[in-house]
Amino acid sequence: MEYIIYCDESVSKGRYFSDFYGGSLVRSQDLRLVQSELQEVMKRNKLTAEIKWTKVTNQYLEKYISVMDAFFTLVKKDLIKTRIMFRQTAQIPIINAKQKENSYHLLYYQFIKHAFGLSFSNKSDNPIDLRIHFDKLPDKAIKNELFINYIYALQSLPSFEKANLRIRRNNIVEIDSSKHILLQCTDIVLGAMAFRLNDLHREKPEGKYHRGKRTIAKESLYKHIRNHICDMFPNFNIGISTKDGWTDKRWKHSYRHWKFTPKEFEIDESKFKK
Repeated sequence: MEYIIYCDESVSKGRYFSDFYGGSLVRSQDLRLVQSELQEVMKRNKLTAEIKWTKVTNQYLEKYISVMDAFFTLVKKDLIKTRIMFRQTAQIPIINAKQKENSYHLLYYQFIKHAFGLSFSNKSDNPIDLRIHFDKLPDKAIKNELFINYIYALQSLPSFEKANLRIRRNNIVEIDSSKHILLQCTDIVLGAMAFRLNDLHREKPEGKYHRGKRTIAKESLYKHIRNHICDMFPNFNIGISTKDGWTDKRWKHSYRHWKFTPKEFEIDESKFKK
């Protein structure tokens, strides 16, 4: 068996929350069914181009809601596991210059290592291979290559060895999001969380008294997504980590949030919500 993970990132510098990372995991035996279900709703809604959070408009709102309904139906059945990670902007990490330069990859590494609870995922003696698909990495090729080498080395960690997890180097790849519906759905959920956590639902065009139609549409889609999450976690707070953070619930839950907190940090009071 394989676990296929589709990974995305968004909003490196937000007013209140930054460094958003998201991922969706599917077991290999479920992949065809999951893709078929999502492609069918795309076809039914005549969505022939890539869907993305940045494309949400009032005109396409109901179509995007239909896709999210299908996506979260699969999440609730645990056919998809989705994870969202972010950092509070007010917590300024105390890190050296090299760590700062590589912070994008360092945080991505932590996301892959911990967010899905992979070390709790396999209690059998049968090995499980990981396939990790990244949306196009935005950094320089040499830095991306070094990052991929670190991801490849995860299999050597005692926790991964104990779970009998394997990673082949050629199974860590960058992909074109337009060709992968699971990555597109992850992008929408990730975008919705970054949108709401940074209070972008309140934005008004310069010189206007009312919000734009696109902003209102995005807030409606966000609320619809949150309602699905609340079906699994009543009164879900999107700005904090899901409870039972370092137990096997990290694997068992089909949906989770992780508010990443640096080991050492300074506080910038101006970046807290008033």
